[in-house]
Amino acid sequence: MSRGREYDGAITIFSPEGRIYQVEYALELVKRGSPIVGVKSPEGVVLAAIEPKQSRLAAPINSKKIYQIDEHVAVAIAGLSPDARVLVRQARYVSQGNRMTYDEPVDIESLTSSVGDLLQTYTQNAGARPFGVSLIFGGVDTHRVSLISTDPSGSYRGHKAHAIGRNSEKAMKVLHEQYREGMNLDEATALAIESLKEAADEALTPVDLNISLISEEQKFRTLSVEEIKKYF
Repeated sequence: MSRGREYDGAITIFSPEGRIYQVEYALELVKRGSPIVGVKSPEGVVLAAIEPKQSRLAAPINSKKIYQIDEHVAVAIAGLSPDARVLVRQARYVSQGNRMTYDEPVDIESLTSSVGDLLQTYTQNAGARPFGVSLIFGGVDTHRVSLISTDPSGSYRGHKAHAIGRNSEKAMKVLHEQYREGMNLDEATALAIESLKEAADEALTPVDLNISLISEEQKFRTLSVEEIKKYF
């Protein structure tokens, strides 16, 4: 057995190079997921995702790439949907608990930190594996407009615009070139779609996309196919 393989199966052991292989494998899994994009504007946040292709015999279902957490916050996921559902449930518990305790919407960073704590727990317990999913939280709380990503290691980071998933480097190139300070929510939506077009493996249509907005009024809504069409 090679020296590297000695540290390959155990989540609780660092390799001599300071690596935790199982976390790195989880990050590789996320890179194969359908692309998601978040773009922040002074007016709110746009979360956009390419919906996985369904068989023509499959019954239509609601999106499983973007989840509403509360009226003022939502999350887009890249990676394993079953793992994501556990984290979404945790985020909803935290959000509901904050409203019941303090009678106000939860702070987006505090919410992301709570989910990150759960993610981190699964990087140090024997007999468990890391979550195979990365998340982009977007929302508007009483303090600020926030766009924050977290990954299987439990770390999180704020962004002005961000992309995760398959071909995300192509989407990030578009975001780097075209993002500008002060863009409105309409322009942010157009930029999110443009970056997903670049990341897509084939030509996109409005039906292929799921786009949700969280406005400055702290209200979540999902765009209809007709509304998405105007950006094409």
